[in-house]
Amino acid sequence: MKRASGILLPVFSLPSKYGIGCFSKEAYRFIDLLKKAGQSYWQILPLGPTGYGDSPYQSFSTYAGNPYYIDLKTLVKEGLLTKKECKAYDFGDQEECIDYEKIYKSRFKALKKAFERFRENEDYEAFAEENADWLDDYSLYMAIKDRNGGISWKEWETPLRTRDEAALAAAKEELAEEIAFYKFQQYEFDRQWKKLHAYANKQGIKIIGDIPIYVAFDSADTWASPELFQFDEDNNPLGVAGCPPDAFSATGQLWGNPLYDWEYHKKTGYEWWIRRIAYCLKLYDVVRIDHFRGFDEYYSIPYGDDTAVNGKWMPGPGMDLFRAIEEKLGRPEIIAEDLGFLTPSVLKLLKDSGFPGMKVLQFAFDARESSNYLPHTYPTNCVVYTGTHDNDTTRGWYHTVGKEARDFAKEYMCKPRLDEDTLTSDFIAMAMSSVADLCVIPMQDYLGLDGSARINTPSTLGGNWVWRMKKGQFNENVAKEIKRVTRLYGRLPEKEPDLAK
Repeated sequence: MKRASGILLPVFSLPSKYGIGCFSKEAYRFIDLLKKAGQSYWQILPLGPTGYGDSPYQSFSTYAGNPYYIDLKTLVKEGLLTKKECKAYDFGDQEECIDYEKIYKSRFKALKKAFERFRENEDYEAFAEENADWLDDYSLYMAIKDRNGGISWKEWETPLRTRDEAALAAAKEELAEEIAFYKFQQYEFDRQWKKLHAYANKQGIKIIGDIPIYVAFDSADTWASPELFQFDEDNNPLGVAGCPPDAFSATGQLWGNPLYDWEYHKKTGYEWWIRRIAYCLKLYDVVRIDHFRGFDEYYSIPYGDDTAVNGKWMPGPGMDLFRAIEEKLGRPEIIAEDLGFLTPSVLKLLKDSGFPGMKVLQFAFDARESSNYLPHTYPTNCVVYTGTHDNDTTRGWYHTVGKEARDFAKEYMCKPRLDEDTLTSDFIAMAMSSVADLCVIPMQDYLGLDGSARINTPSTLGGNWVWRMKKGQFNENVAKEIKRVTRLYGRLPEKEPDLAK
C-alpha cells in the first residue's frame, strides 16, 4: 500500500433525498469532491440490511444489500416510480438525522410500487442465477419473517424453523410474490452499487468496505446454515460473542452473536469464509475485517447470561484460515481491526498475516489504553485514524475526555494549551504526518463537528447510526483545504502518465 489518505463516511450519512443517504447523485458528488481533495480511498460501513437497533453490524444477511440505499430517483428515471409518488411518503424531515421508523414504514411501500411495475429481463435472470446460493435463502427467509410479524426464526413454527423440505416448498409457493419482491430489491441494490463503485474507481477512488467478523443470530445465514455455528440440537447457541470486562466496562460487552464452529469450517477447507471474502472483494477494493482478534482467540459467553462476566477465551483458526483464503483467492487487500488489548499471540497473527492494523489517535492519550497508538510508535504498515465510527468526533472527544488525557495530548503536541477550535486540525495533521501508509479521517473531523455528529456509542441502544451530513457542508472550499493538508504530508495520489504524449 502506497502512502495515501481517505475519508470515512457511511453511505447512510450522505445528504441524499428521502431521509437517508443512498446511491444517489449526492454519492457521485461526494466521489467527485474526494478526487478534488486529493484522496485515494472512501471508507464505508457494512452495506447489509439492518434489523433491530439499525446497526450495520447486526444484519439479516452477510451477503444482501440494504434496500434503504437504493436511490428512488434512479427508479423514477427507469419509469418504476413517479416523483409524485415519492413525495407522497413521509421519510422524515430532519436534515441531519435519520428517522428509521419513518424510513421503514415508507421505503418498502415505495419499493413495492416499483416492483409491481418491474418486468424481469435477462440481466435480472443472470443476477438471480449467479447469486442463487445466498439470494434464494435470504428472500425466502425475509418473506417468512414478514409473514410472522418480523419475529426471529427461532420463534417460527417447527417445520419452517428446522427447514423441513415440505414446509419450505409450501412456503415458496405461498410467498412467491414476496420472495420475488426481495430478489428485486437485491437486483436494484446490486446494479446501483456496482455503477457507483465503478465510477469511484474511474475517478481514482478505492472503496474500503467493512465486514463484521460475526453474523447476527436472527439472520438468513444462521437459519439456512446452522452447521456453521456452535448450536445445540435445537439450534440454540452454546455460547455467544462479546468482550470481557475492562476499564471501559465493568461487565464487559455482550454482543449476542453466535460463534463459529471452527472445527467444521476447517473440515470444509473454510469454504464459507472463502466465498464470503470473494464476494466482498467484488463489492469493495479493500476489506476491513472487524474484531480481527477473534481469529486468534474468541470470547465465548454462556448463552442466556445477562453480562459478559462469565465468558472465557477459546482458540480461533489463526493463520490456517488466511492461508486457505490466499490459496484460493490470492492475497486480498485486508485491513485488520486490531484495536483493544492485544496478546502476544494476536500480535504474532497480525505479523504473520502481513495485514495492516489500525491506530486511533484518540486512544493514544487515554490512560486506559496502551501507548502503542502514539504516532512515534507506528510501523509504516498500518492505517491511522483520528477516530472511527465507534469514537466521538475529535471535537466531541475534547469535551468528554478527562483532564489527564488533554494534558498528555498538549504535552505530546508541544502545545501551550489545547483549543477545541484547532484541536481537530492538529489531530488531522498528526495523523497525516505519521509514517502510516494510509491515513483515514472521519468526515465529521474535516468539518470540525462536535459530539452531536457521532455515529455510534458502543453498548448503547438508541441514537446511533443516525447522523447525516448536511447538503453543501462538504464543498469546494473544504476539498481545497483537505488537498492542501494531503499535499503537505505527501499523500496525494501519483499522477497517471499521459499516454497521449
